[in-house]
Amino acid sequence: MTAPLHFADPREAAGLAAFLARLIHYDRAAAVRLQAGNGVLAVFGRPPSFEVLAVRTAGLMDDEPLDVTVSAGELLDGIEETVGKAIVPAPVTGPPWTGLLPPRGGWQEVAGLPDAAGLRSAVAAAVAEFRARDEALPDELRTRAERERIGREIWSRTLGTTGLPLRAVHAAQSLGFLPAHESLRRLPVVLLRAGAWLRLRTPFGSVAVRTNGLGGLSVTPVRHKA
Repeated sequence: MTAPLHFADPREAAGLAAFLARLIHYDRAAAVRLQAGNGVLAVFGRPPSFEVLAVRTAGLMDDEPLDVTVSAGELLDGIEETVGKAIVPAPVTGPPWTGLLPPRGGWQEVAGLPDAAGLRSAVAAAVAEFRARDEALPDELRTRAERERIGREIWSRTLGTTGLPLRAVHAAQSLGFLPAHESLRRLPVVLLRAGAWLRLRTPFGSVAVRTNGLGGLSVTPVRHKA
């Protein structure tokens, strides 16, 4: 049995719990891959439909290495926020993405990314367009397949010259990595590239997408604020 995880700050536990709850909202059977070492825990998940991988990190009091795939729901149930502790559930057989991970190093910044407020505005405009086009559909075309086609068209568009698809920004917002608050315009966001991978990083978490098709994820853990 894996030893419990002890977070460096109880707020880290709360931040991880919020992330897991959002993942489960999209997939009740979600699995997450945990990697820990040097006092940092990285939790990787893949929310369905977004076709991206999400990463949430947290500081640990322990330095013991860990690399295991578990149920997101069971991990959430094992988090004790008030004492900053988590019980690691039994391993599960992970989906294919958990075994195919991008490089740990070699990430370089990509220019041209809008600020956090601009990113949220881009998502809002895309949502509004989808709703307008959906409402304009004649009855004979008001099908799930047609709505999915419209959605794929909109969310596959890229932001300017960055190559980052809108679905990655949508995922970041939906998972709480682009929260709306007074300091949104000052929220540091950065876009990184390593080979075929793009990674949108904020202080609350990261979203990675493979530009030639989703494979998996293993980003070097970087501690994010809870």
